[in-house]
Amino acid sequence: MTAATHSTLFPQVPDSADAVLEGLDPEQREVATALRGPVCVLAGAGTGKTRAITHRIAYGVRSGILQPSTVLAVTFTNRAAGEMRGRLRQLGATGVQARTFHSAALRQLQYFWPKAVGGSLPRLVDRKIQIVADAAAACRIRLDRNELRDATAEIEWSKVTQTVPADYALAAAKAGRDTPRDPAEIAQLYAAYEQLKRERGVIDFEDVLLLTVAVLQDRHDITEQVRSQYQHFVVDEYQDVSPLQQRLLELWLGDRDDLCVVGDASQTIYSFTGATPDHLLDFRTRHPGATVVKLVRDYRSTPQVVRLANGLLAQASGRAADHRLELVSQRDTGPEPGYAEYADEPTEAEGAARRIRELMAQGVPAGEIAVLFRTNSQSETYEQALADAGIPYQLRGAERFFDRPEVRKAGVALRGAARFGGNDSLLDDAVDLPSQVRAVLSGEGWTTEPPAGSGAVRERWESLAALVNLAQDFAAARPAATLGDLVAELDERANAQHAPTVQGVTLASLHSAKGLEWDAVFLVGVAEGMMPISYAKTDEQVEEERRLLYVGVTRARERLFVSWALARTPGGRANRRPSRFLDGLRPGSGVTASRAAAGGAGGIERGFGGASAARSVPRRRDRTPARCRVCGRTLTDAGEMKLMRCEDCPTDMDEGLYERLRDWRAVQAETIGQPAYCVFTDKTLMAIAEAAPEEERELVRIPGVGLRKLNRFGADVLAICAGRDGAETEDQD
Repeated sequence: MTAATHSTLFPQVPDSADAVLEGLDPEQREVATALRGPVCVLAGAGTGKTRAITHRIAYGVRSGILQPSTVLAVTFTNRAAGEMRGRLRQLGATGVQARTFHSAALRQLQYFWPKAVGGSLPRLVDRKIQIVADAAAACRIRLDRNELRDATAEIEWSKVTQTVPADYALAAAKAGRDTPRDPAEIAQLYAAYEQLKRERGVIDFEDVLLLTVAVLQDRHDITEQVRSQYQHFVVDEYQDVSPLQQRLLELWLGDRDDLCVVGDASQTIYSFTGATPDHLLDFRTRHPGATVVKLVRDYRSTPQVVRLANGLLAQASGRAADHRLELVSQRDTGPEPGYAEYADEPTEAEGAARRIRELMAQGVPAGEIAVLFRTNSQSETYEQALADAGIPYQLRGAERFFDRPEVRKAGVALRGAARFGGNDSLLDDAVDLPSQVRAVLSGEGWTTEPPAGSGAVRERWESLAALVNLAQDFAAARPAATLGDLVAELDERANAQHAPTVQGVTLASLHSAKGLEWDAVFLVGVAEGMMPISYAKTDEQVEEERRLLYVGVTRARERLFVSWALARTPGGRANRRPSRFLDGLRPGSGVTASRAAAGGAGGIERGFGGASAARSVPRRRDRTPARCRVCGRTLTDAGEMKLMRCEDCPTDMDEGLYERLRDWRAVQAETIGQPAYCVFTDKTLMAIAEAAPEEERELVRIPGVGLRKLNRFGADVLAICAGRDGAETEDQD
């Protein structure tokens, strides 16, 4: 059974509620029919979670159990909400509200504001950075454009974690935040920002949630009105919920438990914004009567891609890793992931471009190919390599390299230095082109050492560092080049990279690739210092980097290419090594011990009575996934699970023992008057011949034996394995 991943343009609306369930796998069907009480869906990448929850809503509506107007489904992006509405419409479930948290809250706030506060809702500002700049000026704190971005991000984090200005410094230290300025300055700036908003009568994006929470907490009559309207809730991407969003959800719910949440702790990659998987992982504790359904059948990726994804998480640690899901591919076999080591980054980019051209020549559309990297600053090398190869591309989630403000400003400075450098004291001690560029860009914020931490300041430095590195490469290739030659080269690159494209290869950071998928994915720059990123210091930060790579791997449907460079520049020192996350997974890297998945295989844990259930709920023990004892791959085929190895992995079976067991089985089958497989199947006999058990406890562990057959045939089988005739043993007994 397979789950559809691509619908036709105008699919036929199911003609009944039961028809809505057609085509769902057993676990998806369980989600769709679990319409009462709290439900938690733990859904691995590519397992059809959106399909499961939209069919759940549609089945409830079409069967008359749910009234469309009483259902509120919330997710995190407008794109995801739009997709959900589209699917519900295709399933004949119109009238259901599918919105982002902010959209749902804003709608309620606009409606109830006149009643709760009076007058009209204050104007919502699209971008808060100008107000932050004004607040900084009022506090006499000088911030450049990039520091403003970082300070704004800190204010946003404070608000979604419900931290007030007075508590910011302590909260930031407790959370291990790498603050862009002294925490006391950020707290002062935060307080001034809030004061300016009040004076101007405006609210920001986070205020929408905060004010909705405040209204619902203070006005019980309004809360009851909202609760009478919405009685059934579905929350997608629940691992990304912030404390503020969780509080709003609790106010919507009240003491009811008609809630279905969907998420995957292994895809938590936005903790820096305040998202936390704790609400997902603690769901069964808060709702002891919950039904938990695990979706692990991966319909997106081939077994080879899934094997790598599982291997990445098998080496993980921490709470999210304790609840990881072992994916099981439902697709036909595909090519093994490709691994490539290059001498330097430009060569790595050229290698990716060359392979992309080959894929396109084989018929893979450019739009079904993606190049994914850790930071946006890496994009320039790949923009250039694709442009040089005549391959159309589109950059997702970031400005093109030469469109970035710091790059454009640096270009102006370099152009001015090329024209009037003789009168610039900065260049007095610059003896060659690279030193000239370093001197000019030092005035734009470039330093020999990167700034601590992440954020906009680090991104700005990375962009300027890319220009410095490019100048070094250019000078190495053309020793007689001048600053004017470099400026001309930059102009040519900018023009080549800015060619308009309609359909092209996607260039994207790993963060912006979340929720997307392609036939072929290139994961580039997978080296220590970039993956994990150098400023990931704590165990928690390193594990989030691992999850980020896992997200990247699971974007690939069929083809996956992983690469890294030993040096940054041609001829540079080859002191880099592949990412530690690939240890034991890439060829030639040895074997790393892996942990069994606590989240484990797919399955269902049924709830017991909803909110009124007793606090102690029996929990079914999760099965540990069967793994090949030769190569370690997760086994899904019943025959392979009996052998405890892949069908095509080498066997150490005793052929003579196997033939003796077959002869014995034929006699037993004739004696009891049943087919031979009723004694033992061929696969079970092969497993016995491979294991050659000496004791009952060894024999009973072999899949297909069991206690009943052990009691009936065990003595014979052990005698044959020991080199004695099973029939003679029986006669002696």
